Amino acid sequence: MRTLLLATNNSGKLREIQAILKNVYPRVLTLKEAGLELDVEEDGNTFEANALKKAREAARISGMDALADDSGLCVDALGGRPGVYSARYAGEHATDEENNQKLLLELRDVPAGQRGAAYACCIALCRAEGSSLVAH
Repeated sequence: MRTLLLATNNSGKLREIQAILKNVYPRVLTLKEAGLELDVEEDGNTFEANALKKAREAARISGMDALADDSGLCVDALGGRPGVYSARYAGEHATDEENNQKLLLELRDVPAGQRGAAYACCIALCRAEGSSLVAH
């Protein structure tokens, strides 16, 4: 049976990926279910760099195909920030609320009609034998 390692412990992501990929990977495991820990510094300048880094390391330590993602909010008026720093925008261990408060503070002088933003996501699949696929 083909197994995919999902480089997260997020149970919501697990359910979504299982539903999407059930015909390709009948078995999808989280890091915890695989008995693995993954501590990859997301120091890339792009969502793709971070997703690939996590997926490659997960495939390397597990010997399985691995899937990882990186995502964030890109605000036009802030030149695309917070972008790859979305999860730690207000600091390394900031909560979602703290990140949101910092974002709203930075947008305080920006008129409502000029607060355009987009959610960006990159997913990387790294196969155990070394090939990779990326989707944005």
